[in-house]
Amino acid sequence: MKKLSIYIKGTAFSVLTLATLFSCNIRKEYERPKEITPENLFRTDMLPKDSSSMAALSWREIFTDPILQGYIEKGVQNNLDIRIAIQNYEAAEAYLKQSKAAYQPTVSIGPNYTFQTQSVNTQFGQIIGERRYINQFDITATIGFEADIWGKLKAQEKAQIASVWGTIAAHKAVKNDLIAAIASSYFQLLTFDQQKKIISKTIVIRESNLETTKALKEAGILTEVAVQQSEAVVYNAKASLIDIETQIQILENTMSLLMAEPSRVIERSTLEAQKIPSEIAVGYSASLLANRPDVMRAEFNLMNAFELTNAAKAQFYPTFKITGSGGVQSVDIDHLFSINSLFASVVGGLAQPLINKRQIRTNYDVSLANKEIAYLNFRKTVLTAGKEVSDAIRVFTVQDSFIDLKTKELNAYKNSVNFSQELVNYGMANYLEVLTANVNALNAELNISNAQYNKMKAVVDLYKALGGGWR
Repeated sequence: MKKLSIYIKGTAFSVLTLATLFSCNIRKEYERPKEITPENLFRTDMLPKDSSSMAALSWREIFTDPILQGYIEKGVQNNLDIRIAIQNYEAAEAYLKQSKAAYQPTVSIGPNYTFQTQSVNTQFGQIIGERRYINQFDITATIGFEADIWGKLKAQEKAQIASVWGTIAAHKAVKNDLIAAIASSYFQLLTFDQQKKIISKTIVIRESNLETTKALKEAGILTEVAVQQSEAVVYNAKASLIDIETQIQILENTMSLLMAEPSRVIERSTLEAQKIPSEIAVGYSASLLANRPDVMRAEFNLMNAFELTNAAKAQFYPTFKITGSGGVQSVDIDHLFSINSLFASVVGGLAQPLINKRQIRTNYDVSLANKEIAYLNFRKTVLTAGKEVSDAIRVFTVQDSFIDLKTKELNAYKNSVNFSQELVNYGMANYLEVLTANVNALNAELNISNAQYNKMKAVVDLYKALGGGWR
């Protein structure tokens, strides 16, 4: 037993020495690529100099409608995609525990029974001259340990840590997308409600104009053509009303799905009641990479691929393993627990891969390709982030001016309708001019409604682009 102890201590000392000398030379440490985050990642030419970042704010500070806040909270709690993301995290955490356990010795113990008989017609059987039967009983414990000389196990552990953090980032990204989807759908519903009111009011006005047209025809001022044209625009408005009501119901179904609920009517306020907090400035975030979950996930994926490359490289080098076994063994179960039945063995050695080097090379080449793919995806994600920020900033900063111009356009069309109708009443204009001005006025009013929605949607997009939506 003393000799066995000396052997184990000597082996352990050798392993530690080899690990100190070589492991640091094999496994490389991850460093973020410097070229991945350029200074001009996104455009800032539209930004005020003193603006502050929206990325530092909670979604509750942006979306102040209490009804909307309730829907977001319900979605975060119930959404099935979020629950799937949580399970992905649980799976990654389990794999991490497994990678940490690789440092520990493997231990197994169990009883065995072996029955054996030899053929009489073999050379051994001819010598014995008769068939013999052998029963063997044993209880064996086996201990195995692999020394992490080249940093393979460490690389695998770090790869799994990156994978766990990647699932956490993915979870945040799902929340980010969910909050944005619920908010956008809610604002779209409010927009449809407003447009439904506009179209309903338009139907009433056009039906009134139709009666006026019929009266003017009876008076000989207009022809049947004007009556038919007036009827056509009434039918057009009624068809638009059916379409908008359909869109409302479809969007209600979508919001119900986002909250993992059966399709139902969605309670809501009005578009006019929505307010953007005055303390919110547009601003751009210097910590974009630290906030956006998709960017974080892309980098964690790169870390994972980097460490798996380290692990694949370590496969080219010898593996040092220590295996020990011991227990009791006997051909007679009555003597199984006798002192004479004890046995033990310890084997330690280096195994250099020879025959399977092509397989190891293939695994290493694949790991290098996967690392490059992860790098390119990381770079693409960062560039996409910059594009989304630039887009959202542009839309957000110009909407007020756009709405102002569209409002002036609407007022001009309304005046045109009034003037045209008056001229028609006196037989001084074609009724087609009235219809054209009426249609243009409706379109302008709907465009204003869409612009108001686009402004609210830009807030959602900008907040999401800056990575704050998951808080």
